[in-house]
Formats: sequence, C-alpha cells, structure tokens
Amino acid sequence: MPGPLSGYRVLDMSRVLAGPWAGQLLADMGAEVIKVERPRSGDDTRQWGPPYLKDDEGKETGESAYYLCANRGKKSITVDIAQARGQEIINQLAAKSDVLIENFKVGGLKKYDLDYRKIQAINPKLVYCSITGFGQTGPYAHRAGYDFLIQAMGGLMSITGMPDNNEGGGPVKVGVAVSDLATGLYAANAILGALLERARSGLGQHIDLSLLDVQVAMLANQATNYLVGEQVPGRLGNAQPNIVPYEAFATADGQIILAVGNDGQFSRFCTLAGDPGLATDPRFDTNRARVENRQLICSIVAKILVQQPNDYWLTELEKLGVPCGPINSIDQVFADPQIQSRNMIVNLHHPLSADLRLPGNPIKYSRTPLHIERAPPLLGKHTDVVLQEMLGMSAEEITTLRKWDVVD
Repeated sequence: MPGPLSGYRVLDMSRVLAGPWAGQLLADMGAEVIKVERPRSGDDTRQWGPPYLKDDEGKETGESAYYLCANRGKKSITVDIAQARGQEIINQLAAKSDVLIENFKVGGLKKYDLDYRKIQAINPKLVYCSITGFGQTGPYAHRAGYDFLIQAMGGLMSITGMPDNNEGGGPVKVGVAVSDLATGLYAANAILGALLERARSGLGQHIDLSLLDVQVAMLANQATNYLVGEQVPGRLGNAQPNIVPYEAFATADGQIILAVGNDGQFSRFCTLAGDPGLATDPRFDTNRARVENRQLICSIVAKILVQQPNDYWLTELEKLGVPCGPINSIDQVFADPQIQSRNMIVNLHHPLSADLRLPGNPIKYSRTPLHIERAPPLLGKHTDVVLQEMLGMSAEEITTLRKWDVVD
C-alpha cells in the first residue's frame, strides 16, 4: 500500500536538524524527498561525530549518527548553487516538485535567485517552506539561530532545571534539540495544510517558520500560566507547576515517576500507602489544595515511597491505575517490550552496513501503514539518477557538470 504522500515530491535544501526532520517525516509518509547538498562536504551534520556508523567489519565509515537520525528515506544529490548552472538545476527541479524546504539565513537564497518570489514564478503550485531562527520579519530576522540559543531566548531554560536555591540549581537545556525538532514537526504540519489548501486554490504559498516562534508556542501551559494568571513560572526541577504530586521520587533502591493526575488517583495512592486519611485532609483533598501545599504533601509522599523498592511501587500502583513509571536510560528504552512491540526500532540496509538500526516513526495508520525502507543516503548517491530521470540529462552532460564542479 503506497504511503499517504505517495506521488508528492519534496526538494529538501535544508541541513542540520529542523528542516531535515520535516523532510524525513514527509519521506516516511511516502513522499519522494530529494536532499540537495553541497558538493564534497554535504550536510553539516555529516561531520558531527563521533559516533559514526560502523561497517560490517566494525570499522568507522564516516557516516555520523547525527546525520543518520534525520535523513532516512531521501535521495541525495550534490549541487553547487553558487554557480549559474547549479541554480538552473534547482530551478528545473523546483518546477517539477510540490514542496521546497530551506533553512538558509533570511535573504540567503535571494542572491542565487532561488528565493520564494523567483521560484514561485517558475512553479506557482509550489509550497515553499522557509525555516530560520527568528523568521523573515522583525528586528532579529537577520540573526542566525541555533537550538541552544533558542531554548534560552524562548524561555524554556528558565523553567528547566533545579531552582536556584537547590544544589545544582540554574537553567538547563533539554537533552535533545527540542526547538529544532518541534520546528520540524510544525513545518511538516504547515506543509500538509498548504498542500490541502492547494487542492482547492491550485496555488502554493510561502511558509515562514521561526525557531523562536515555535519555542514560544511550545511553552503551552507555562505560557498561559503567565498570560492568564500573571505568574512568571520558575524552575521546579522534576515537579509540575499545575499538578501535585507529579514528579520524581526516591524509593528504597532507586527513583520512580509518580504522576497523579486527579483526585481519584491520589485517593488510591493514599490507600496503598497505608494512609487513606491523606485523601480527605482538606490540605490535600483536591489538586488545588495540593498545589497550594506542594512542599508539605511532597515531603509526606517522599517519606512513604522511600520505604519500598521500585518494583513494589511500579507493580502495585499499576494495579490501581495510578500513573507511574521508571526513569529509563536510553539502552533500557530500546530494550523495553512496549517499544519493541510498537516497532520503534527499524532495521535498514545501508550501503556501508547491513544492519543499521534507527528509531521508528510513531505514526500508525490503519490503511496506509508507513514503510520505512530507505536508509539515509550517501553524499550524492542519487545525483546521476535524479538528473537523468527528472531532467533528462545525458551521461555526457553530467560528466561536464562534474568537470565544472557543479555536482560531485
């Protein structure tokens, strides 16, 4: 069964993470995604290592794990867009594509005549998605934006980490580039929306996505805590600002997450803990009361949980329907039977390794399941086939392009 985006073509001129993440998602859903890279060096992340993929003999190949995380399902071509012939190739490919994704600095493609206005004149049906740090407009539009910087400027680090008065207190970034990843997801959603609208209007449009805008949107309840409640959120470590008890607690042999989401769950926890009266105590009988008395109730819960080991609490709380879970390391995540049963590890055949394992896609369609079969491409692996099949170039023409260093 073809994927839901089968028949659509995406020209992915982005690099690093946000744009490639969007392109990979579209590729997973069946789109033909052509990744345009710089000759010789390619996407910046190809050099972001170690670790690197090892071949069947256990030797490093030079394909970085970072690059592999965001580029499966794509075809790779190399084009030097600084040359007029390279610009012509991009124009010809864009004329035959449905989507173009780019994350150059604002105005970065204009000097090559590859900006939206020029491309739109060639293909009015094209959906052109621009991803930048700060957007196409505003006083910061000219600045370069990186995930770490955006997490700081967008408020995320101000609510991540331990409070200042705790040991190790201070702002902390999230362990993965969440601003980039969320921007990639927003980009894919925006592209799908534009394609649906195109079915009515027959026209494409320009999508202007900013990492900073996305990070602010991602603040979710923390943003509305401020906008509605006029409360400036601070860092609470592993605690949750609107729900209590909802954080990590020590047990007799480790730590677990206790995520009590309503008063019924709290009552069942108290019964298991041997202190059902806590659930009727007016200081704790509602979530509002528990939030107002956060420090007291959490100290009581902490003294209870430390009396039994992880396995006891995880087993007994699950029986009662009280949300809880272990704090897994990443190797434990991929060994988890739930993750394995949900096909969240995919095994792909890479040209340099017969056994490339990558995280799977969480989207589970009932009629058009995703088929992830193409490994992240080697640099320029598909240059010849794309130029021949899409643009009708002869082998002699491609040889000439290589002689001029337009392509590898």
